Amino acid sequence: MLRFFKGTGPGVIILIILLMGLLWIGAFLNPQMPGPDVYEMNPMPLYRLVQLLIGNHSLAGVIFSFLILSVMLFLLVNFNTIVFFINERTYLPAVMYLLFSALFPELQVMSPVLPAAFFLLLSFIRIMDAYRKPGIAYNFFDAALLISVGSLFYADLIWFGILVLIGIALLRTGNIKEIAISLTGLALPYIITFGLYYVLGKDIGTFLEDFRYNLFGDSAGHTFTRVSVIILIYLGLMILISIGDLMIKLNSKKIKSRKTFSLLLWSFIIPLVLYVVLPSVSVEMIWIGAIPAVYFLTHYLVFIKRRLVPEILFTGVVILVLLLQGIYIF
Repeated sequence: MLRFFKGTGPGVIILIILLMGLLWIGAFLNPQMPGPDVYEMNPMPLYRLVQLLIGNHSLAGVIFSFLILSVMLFLLVNFNTIVFFINERTYLPAVMYLLFSALFPELQVMSPVLPAAFFLLLSFIRIMDAYRKPGIAYNFFDAALLISVGSLFYADLIWFGILVLIGIALLRTGNIKEIAISLTGLALPYIITFGLYYVLGKDIGTFLEDFRYNLFGDSAGHTFTRVSVIILIYLGLMILISIGDLMIKLNSKKIKSRKTFSLLLWSFIIPLVLYVVLPSVSVEMIWIGAIPAVYFLTHYLVFIKRRLVPEILFTGVVILVLLLQGIYIF
């Protein structure tokens, strides 16, 4: 199974579409409204607009998330194509992210985290485009701006502004101007939002309170099923093995690849810390944490020399996720 999905031919795209159908058929057959999470009860401005447009149409919410997921799958493959840090052209990052998208069937609803993840992935592309760019790299302004816009969907994305500063430390010589324009990019969407609220006569204090509540309020708890716990442990061990394998091989890679993986490692650590520290963060963070995880897993599955081991690991993930979806549907 892994050998088929590692390919780059048109047949792989057909397989991915079929897998998408299998993993999301439950969401389309029995569409649900989002739960009482912090970001649903006190939505950020851009997500509030989405809520107004979609209303109580649960199927439209599922379609909204499914379309963004489709774009995400394309970008995940495209990011490696542009930077080429895995040194292998493969659709496997898209396949792995698709599997992550089915880990929590109850999250296959309208969500602000998916558009936020989309903007975060775009910011990765802009950050890595600054590699060896002469003069002041305005890429960091763009990256910070994208993260800030994404946080107007899902407020906790604002913490990932730290990644822009990490990107400057990894790729540049610590230019003060680049740090300043990055902070400006992070602040600009909020300055514009304050201005719009003022012009439209809306209460800025309410927006600030919603923002504070989205960052530090108590989110609804999540009940883990036995099957989901087994899958999470299985995937967690695979990710740890993948990171360990990457650390061993990192020094043998090109400089740009090393810096890209370093940025991805930080982007994996941040959501884990947020999940542990902040009461507002729950399992929805899987949409964001899965982005770096799929690249670690892809690197491991592509370059491990033993053929049987990755086949067993990959096939095991697919079977467990399909089993989880089957239990949820029936």
